[in-house]
Amino acid sequence: MIQLFHVYKAYDEGETPALVDVSLTVGRGEFVFLAGQSGAGKSTLLKLLYAAEQPTAGQVLVNNANLARLGSKGVGRLRREIGVVFQDFRLIPWYTVYDNVALPLEAAGRPRGMIRRRVLAWLEHVGLAHKHRAHPRQLSGGEQQRVAIARAMVVDPILVLADEPTGNLDPEITRDVIALFHEVNAHGTTVVFATHDRTILQSHHKRTLTLAKGKTVE
Repeated sequence: MIQLFHVYKAYDEGETPALVDVSLTVGRGEFVFLAGQSGAGKSTLLKLLYAAEQPTAGQVLVNNANLARLGSKGVGRLRREIGVVFQDFRLIPWYTVYDNVALPLEAAGRPRGMIRRRVLAWLEHVGLAHKHRAHPRQLSGGEQQRVAIARAMVVDPILVLADEPTGNLDPEITRDVIALFHEVNAHGTTVVFATHDRTILQSHHKRTLTLAKGKTVE
């Protein structure tokens, strides 16, 4: 599903690169933790995978596609197959829960009836169907993150990228959120879950790729 070959990423000339000679693979259907302290390069690597950034050198392949050769239309098609979940949720505050989850399907031009079925099904799955008319400010942090997961999953992605999705949550909610990602993975979706929380890594026996100062160290 994911292949990186000798990838470097530098944002400004003369500064220390965010990624240094990173080569790795993630198989289709895997659940992989991406570990490392803040500033290790985790977010940069995830941004490369959904083409929010381009590598300074090296190759990034996702689902057998070389991202550097896709062009804007190809990148748009690929992004419709990738779900992304962020630490800060990134929900639109003036949209309802329903509208936030529906957004990627509407952007893809899906029929209204199909959008309604999928949105309500995923809100039911994350336990928030009864709050579909609420706005993000009316929800707890854990509820907002579950909305963000529903939004990522409503497109039936082949790959889910999670950037510190439990960083602002308490331990009990963290367990619930991670359980949702395991459920998603059990249905065949590839999951890359970035975290600096050693407790999470020790509690879940999954392959872990660790970054330190932009380099893979294990």
